[in-house]
Amino acid sequence: MKEFDLIGRYFKNGGHQRRDVLVGIGDDCAITAVPENQQLAITTDTLVSGVHFLEDAPARSVAYKAVAVNLSDLAAMGAEPAWISLSLSMSTVDEGWLEEFASGLYELTRYYSVQLIGGDTVRGPLAMTITAQGFIPPDTALKRSTAKPGDWIYVTGTTGDAGAGLALLKGERQAKDADREYLVKRHLYPTPRVAVGTALRRTASSCIDISDGLLADLSHILHASECGATIHVDRLPISSQLFNCVGAKDAYRFALTAGDDYELVFTVNEEQRGNLETSLASTGVKATCIGQVTGHSGKVDLKLYDNVYPLESTVGYEHEF
Repeated sequence: MKEFDLIGRYFKNGGHQRRDVLVGIGDDCAITAVPENQQLAITTDTLVSGVHFLEDAPARSVAYKAVAVNLSDLAAMGAEPAWISLSLSMSTVDEGWLEEFASGLYELTRYYSVQLIGGDTVRGPLAMTITAQGFIPPDTALKRSTAKPGDWIYVTGTTGDAGAGLALLKGERQAKDADREYLVKRHLYPTPRVAVGTALRRTASSCIDISDGLLADLSHILHASECGATIHVDRLPISSQLFNCVGAKDAYRFALTAGDDYELVFTVNEEQRGNLETSLASTGVKATCIGQVTGHSGKVDLKLYDNVYPLESTVGYEHEF
C-alpha cells in the first residue's frame, strides 16, 4: 500500500472535526487558528514497541495510550486539548492492525474533541510519535516549579494499578478474573485527567502527571521548586483490586513506584485547600491528600502510621540512553 493511500484510508477523514482547523490532512502543513486570549501548549511523546508497550499489545490499546499520554501532559499543565499530529513507523503494512489502531486513536480523540491534523508514516520498527497541542488562558498554566513549603500534596484516582496490570500481562503476578480485568485495563487504557487539569488552574500551586511513578514524578516538582516532602504511605489511594492482587506490602510499593497511571499529583496551599472540593466537583474525580511539602530541599520522608517506611526498591522508572 502506498503512503498516501494508507493515510487517506485510515487517518484522513475519521475522527472529530474542529472549526479551528482551517487546513487539515492533505497539504504540506496544517493550518489552525488559536482563539483570542489563549496561549498554545505543546507536548510530544514517542512510544516504542517493547519499551513503552508490549510487542503483542492490542493495536487499539497502543493508539489509545499514545494519545492518552500526550493529553495527560496537557492536563498536567491545565491545558484544554485541541489537535494532534502522528508519526507512525511500521515494518510492514498490516491492514487489520491499522484498522484497530485507527479505532483506538479516534475513540479517545472524539471523546476529548481533538482532531488529527497531520503527521507522517515511514517503514521501520514499530513506533509512534504524537505531538499534541492545546489552549490555556494566559498566566494560568500549572507548573512544577511553584510549590511552596506548607503546601498540601494530593493525587487523583488510585495509583499502582497500571504497574500491576503490566506485571499481570508479563506473567509476573496472578489475580482473580475481575481484578485482572480491571488492572490490565488500567495499564492498556489510561485515563488522562483533562477535566481535572483545567479545574485546577486557579487552585493548585504545582502539578505533574504520573508516568514514571508517584515518587519519581513528585520528585520533579520538589527539585524544580527546591523543596522536600513528607508522604504518609498509609494515606495512598489504593484500589481494592491492587490489594487483592499483590497484598498490602507490595500494594504500597506499586502505588509509590509503578508508572503508567497517568493520574495527577499536585500541590495546594492552605488558603486554596478549602476551594479544592468545589474545583473538582464537576469532574467526578476524587483527589486524596497524601502529605505535605517541606522546606528540606530534595528530602522525602515516607511515613507509615507515623513510623519510618523503608522503601527497598528502585524509586520509579528512569529513561536510559
